[in-house]
Amino acid sequence: MLMSLIGSQIKPFKTEAFKDGKFSTVTDGDVKGGWSVFFFYPADFTFVCPTELEDLADNYDAFQALGVEIYSVSTDTHFSHKAWHDTSPAIGKIKYTMLGDPTGTITRNFDVMIEEAGLADRGTFVVDPEGNIQIVEITAGGIGRDATELLRKVKAAQYVASHPGEVCPAKWQEGAETLAPSLDLVGKI
Repeated sequence: MLMSLIGSQIKPFKTEAFKDGKFSTVTDGDVKGGWSVFFFYPADFTFVCPTELEDLADNYDAFQALGVEIYSVSTDTHFSHKAWHDTSPAIGKIKYTMLGDPTGTITRNFDVMIEEAGLADRGTFVVDPEGNIQIVEITAGGIGRDATELLRKVKAAQYVASHPGEVCPAKWQEGAETLAPSLDLVGKI
C-alpha cells in the first residue's frame, strides 16, 4: 500500500554534498528553519537529468528570493557531482547544493528508490521550515520537470502556510484571488 508523505516530517540523514566548489556535510537539521526543495534524479552524466538541473539553476535566484534552498539528490557520490559540474556546461551553472546519496538512505527516506536499479525516481518534494513535506511529485524517468511550475507551487504552498483558512485554486499565480472555504461557497464554484 502506497502511503502519502504529505504532512510527514523528513527523516534523519547525514551526507556529503558539493556546492560552490567545495564539499560539505549536510544533515536533516540543516534543512529545518527554511523552505527547501528536494529534487531527486536518477544519475549524473545522463540525458534528461542535466536539462532539469540546468532549468533549476536558471531559476535558482527566484527560489532564493523566496527563501527556498534547492537540494538535488542522486545515488551518485559528491565526487561524481563535482566531476559532472566541472565537465558539463549545463551542470556548471548550478549554485545550489548537490547531495550525494550513495547508500540510498535519503532516496529511501523519501520513498523514491528504484531498488532493482539502485537509482532514484524523478521525485520532487517541497519541505516547509518545520521539516514537513508539503508537495510531492513523482514522474516517470523519461518525463522532465519544469522549474517555473515548481516555483508556482512553492509560492502557493508558502501562501497557504502564511494565510490560514485560504486555499489556492487551479492555475493560481502570485497576487491572484484565493478561496476561503466555507458553507457559503459549497456548490458555487
